[in-house]
Amino acid sequence: MSLMSKAAVYQRTLSCGTLEITACRGDMAFDDLFDLAERRNPKRAFLFVSKVLGRHIPVSPATMRKVYQQLAAQFPASLPGPVLFIGMAETAVGLGAGVFDELRHRYRDGVYLTSTRHPVDGELLCEFKEEHSHATDHLIYVLDSPAMRQNVLEARTLVLIDDEATTGKTFINLLAALRNTGRLPQIAQVITVTLTDWSGDALPERCPLPVTSCSLVSGQWRWTPSPTAAVPVMPSVNITGRGASPITGKQSWGRLGMTVPAGDLGRTVSASPGERVLVLGSGEFVWEPFLLAERLEAQGARVLYSATTRSPIAIGFAIQSAITFTDNYGLGIPNFVYNVAHQQFDRVLLCTETPADSVDAHLLQALAKVAAVVEIVTYE
Repeated sequence: MSLMSKAAVYQRTLSCGTLEITACRGDMAFDDLFDLAERRNPKRAFLFVSKVLGRHIPVSPATMRKVYQQLAAQFPASLPGPVLFIGMAETAVGLGAGVFDELRHRYRDGVYLTSTRHPVDGELLCEFKEEHSHATDHLIYVLDSPAMRQNVLEARTLVLIDDEATTGKTFINLLAALRNTGRLPQIAQVITVTLTDWSGDALPERCPLPVTSCSLVSGQWRWTPSPTAAVPVMPSVNITGRGASPITGKQSWGRLGMTVPAGDLGRTVSASPGERVLVLGSGEFVWEPFLLAERLEAQGARVLYSATTRSPIAIGFAIQSAITFTDNYGLGIPNFVYNVAHQQFDRVLLCTETPADSVDAHLLQALAKVAAVVEIVTYE
């Protein structure tokens, strides 16, 4: 189904300006795919808030899985291998893993890798910047596993995954950083994967390799700022570093590479048919929590999935409520849970890759107001 017949032009006025989007192509109506919100970030005033991503708006795992399948269906039956998939921290880590999960049987030499803002022990492959972001610095590691490492360094197809592309600059920066390492000389083509793509020909025009774009919708955008809008103050969240809380969770979901999902978080957790369950991932730790949410949904529970984030967003428009607390990595930075505080559940499962005692009591107290039972799920 073409989007053009349903919503050729999308316009939304925020307190800081007006965004207008003209559709080019797509398989979903804009209103089904995203809403807008205002960033607490002076570098970019608006934010596309996905209704299918499972980050800022709780979403059913089934809806998320369908999106992974829709994006995977746009890939060719075969690609020159090995195929290296890279998901962008923090927002697109789970999206990238989901698309990879749908394609790993097709491209059996594929490896999934994520950027990260949490340094770990290992050999750094490259660093790059996401200049408009609330947290600009990204790290990508070389893998310890000899087989995965070989497939990464010999990759011929590079798949870059982000939740959205507004200007294409993040993809451009990452591709330049990877090429500058001189360690991936066999890359012959690039595929970009996003939920929404507003970047036009920005990457193809600046990339010396063939580029193919996969997205649910694409188009052009125009932002008209309000001349009287106040410049937002951004909380101090731009930190890439080790915190006081150790990462104790298994590094099997992408930060140090993945070929097959472990699917082993919360193995003893079960749910009753009809039980209203919210599963929350935390920061970059979202893929294994999603698989837990999917298993509980298969048991008949009414499951929604979301995740904590360091992204500072103003309440209003797509953001109906927010919980603010301190991050569980021990960095001392604000974290947020959006669109949860105004809902009610029977149970909340908060999944972390840090010890249970790293979770801020303020978060647990806030979650206790929306559910009778709040549990922390870790690998401990």
